[in-house]
Amino acid sequence: MTIRIGQGIDFHRLDEGLKLWLGGVNIPSEKGCVAHSDGDVLIHAICDAMLGAAGLRDIGCYFPDNSDEFKDIDSKILLGRTLKLIEDQGFKLCNIDSSVCLESPRISPYINEMRATLATVLKTDPSNVSIKATTSEKMGFIGRGEGVMAIAVVLLSTR
Repeated sequence: MTIRIGQGIDFHRLDEGLKLWLGGVNIPSEKGCVAHSDGDVLIHAICDAMLGAAGLRDIGCYFPDNSDEFKDIDSKILLGRTLKLIEDQGFKLCNIDSSVCLESPRISPYINEMRATLATVLKTDPSNVSIKATTSEKMGFIGRGEGVMAIAVVLLSTR
């Protein structure tokens, strides 16, 4: 059996009047992500981590942000396609560990829903999906409410 680890990170600017999608869940918020897709930084970080672990290129290579095909796309679709890409390489997902850094709103009440949503798309048990929430203690662009960041690490194995 081969074990592979990958990491992914994503950032998005926040702006008023947009929806905030994290982990495939619409989080009530005055601000949402400015993006070509739905701007789900958590899913984008997970996709990059999965692709990296499989030795593939980054998310932008497979789902470019200048393609009309991906304009306003639900990132859960991108995650499902990423799963297929790693499966085509002979890998299966073992687990995900991730963190979201966002000053506001508090996302801890939504973590179980995000875990369940991601697990459904990835055809795994929610216990294989860890999501942690943190703030930047009011420092930098995240602390000023200008943006959001997510980081993910995944473990893949051969079947």
